[in-house]
Amino acid sequence: MDELHHGSCLCGAVHYQLSSALKAITHCHCRRCQKAHGAAFATYGSVPRSALSLIDPAATLKAYESSPGVTRQFCSDCGASLFWRNSQGPYADWISIAIATLDTPLPPARQKHSCLDQKACWYE
Repeated sequence: MDELHHGSCLCGAVHYQLSSALKAITHCHCRRCQKAHGAAFATYGSVPRSALSLIDPAATLKAYESSPGVTRQFCSDCGASLFWRNSQGPYADWISIAIATLDTPLPPARQKHSCLDQKACWYE
């Protein structure tokens, strides 16, 4: 696998590699992302699920279904949010990566904001 990016959680228990360029860089302002990240929004990029590989498959990665069909994955040691995916719809074979967990540089790309109707009232 040709590695384009690698990343990890806060404590380093979970390490991953991506063999595909990140697509659809999105700053999501929905309440679920706000709650999952403890921030005004979460920033993700997506890759086909086959492009993500965990360095240690037995790592402390845990999953939580935050809404029907939507699974969020995080490190159970440090709590860092890492991935989410929707098992329903046209992108069921894709996974979204929390790009702040990348350990490699991400060249500037086109970005968008989603769910602005749920934007935190305190965020300018």
